[in-house]
Amino acid sequence: MSCLEILEAPLFDYHTWNLRLSDLAREYAGNQPAPHILLSDFLAYEAACQAAHEFPLADSKSWTHYQHCNENKLGMAKRELFPSSLRAIAHELNTPRFLAWLSRLTGIPGLIADPSLEGGGLHQAGRGGFLNVHTDFSHHHYHETWRRRVNLILYLNPAWRAEWGGSIELWDAKMEHCVVKYPPLLNHVLIFNTEQALHGFPEPLQCPEDESRRSLALYYYSLDLAGRTAPSATHYRARPSDGVGKSALIWLDRMAVEWYSRAKARFGFSDEFASKILGFISRKHEP
Repeated sequence: MSCLEILEAPLFDYHTWNLRLSDLAREYAGNQPAPHILLSDFLAYEAACQAAHEFPLADSKSWTHYQHCNENKLGMAKRELFPSSLRAIAHELNTPRFLAWLSRLTGIPGLIADPSLEGGGLHQAGRGGFLNVHTDFSHHHYHETWRRRVNLILYLNPAWRAEWGGSIELWDAKMEHCVVKYPPLLNHVLIFNTEQALHGFPEPLQCPEDESRRSLALYYYSLDLAGRTAPSATHYRARPSDGVGKSALIWLDRMAVEWYSRAKARFGFSDEFASKILGFISRKHEP
């Protein structure tokens, strides 16, 4: 069946996935280095193919450029700019029915969807793109009682080749070695506990100039009314192979991200503003 055919079918097959949910929940809880799971054939095949076909080109002015020492990628969080197939997927994965399924999978009750897709949405990285290993920001920037709990990353790359790189890596807590890595293949989804997962694709992509690594990222929260966890910014980490100079740049850039994260929560700065500031800081510290 062609990827361009559009058939009317449920985006997410709740019946089939519910039959496997108990086993999947056990696998999720037991996987190392943090609770996570990779699922293939996650959505209806036709829906995933259509979303991949409609994925916006990198030359669109709707993208925010994240280009600094710790990442080189594009992001688009405004759902009104998404093509219809991607809007439908984002909507379905934020419905109460899906949240209930996700809570059972992860063992985290009362998960909350984020309609604004803060920090998430569509992502893509072309040749030379990368994302250094990190843990994510812990609380929503505009809802201080929302504690971030779960990441869901849906990959939308129909013809991705292993030699291009781009596998997402999960590292151990001491940053001594990569425990597991997964290639960004079409209709594969990685779901993991946000707070415990050191993740990224730190090696620059080697894909052709006309290809890019494409994904849809959704983040889920729970209420933290008692303030049991202190807010923290995205925390980038150096790998053992990065060396002293690169490790220092990663640290400097992380400090800039932490400053911006605090200012964003207080003053409501946009990510467009952040990308310009972080890019400037990175250029100033390049050797």
